[in-house]
Amino acid sequence: MSITLTVNTITNSLKSIRNKLNNLPKEAFQEFVKATPIKTGNAKKSTKLKGKTIEANYAYAGVLDKGRHMTSRGMRGSDQAPNGMSKPTEVFIKKRIDQILRGK
Repeated sequence: MSITLTVNTITNSLKSIRNKLNNLPKEAFQEFVKATPIKTGNAKKSTKLKGKTIEANYAYAGVLDKGRHMTSRGMRGSDQAPNGMSKPTEVFIKKRIDQILRGK
């Protein structure tokens, strides 16, 4: 039994993987925004994708991103995002990379 694999097949597969990986920042941004809690809408509208970087540009971004947690002043963070936004986004990215490398 012989197996024949042309370079074009490999090249096309690599192009497909590269295209999907190039789209990953946009997908991650959408996931981050989806995980962002809504009270006034400021957090979501103040979150931007700049190149490959997600910027949450508002004063309380760090508090929300820590998730729901206890401080000396009591509970902080949002019930809507108990794990913050970065952690769920990181989980999404890892799963998505695995899917991409498996050809999905």
